[in-house]
Amino acid sequence: MRKILICMSLYLLLVSVACSSTNLMAQNSNNKIAKVESTVTKIYTAMVAKNKDVLEDLTFEKLSYGHSSGKIENKSEYVDGVLNGAFQFSSIIPVDQTITIAEDVAIVRHIFKGEGTNNGTPAKVNIGCLLIFQKDNGDWKLLARQAFKL
Repeated sequence: MRKILICMSLYLLLVSVACSSTNLMAQNSNNKIAKVESTVTKIYTAMVAKNKDVLEDLTFEKLSYGHSSGKIENKSEYVDGVLNGAFQFSSIIPVDQTITIAEDVAIVRHIFKGEGTNNGTPAKVNIGCLLIFQKDNGDWKLLARQAFKL
């Protein structure tokens, strides 16, 4: 009887450790997803506000930024386009966003809904977007973006 109690106690201990480990992994994953989501929000807020420092801080030097037109920009072209380009955003909202994390890479997909002016004329944007983030010194930074027409 004593052996049975010891075995049952060990079994319960193992189950408890396994459940705790699973909960910690889920919490860690949720924290990573929340940080990536926050970074997306910061980038879009910086695009609307034309905040050069934030845009430069949250993007890699080797950024590849693809537009739905097929145009590809590097980091300096992207930042200059946000600050001085023909299209000026008044709002950007990611819709139906999903975030998948694999090690130090995050894949973000959403519908990019934006409003603003294009050469002074009111305009709306409704495109699909794929963003690739990579962890850099504990922070998530944009490495690549590709937009596509819906």
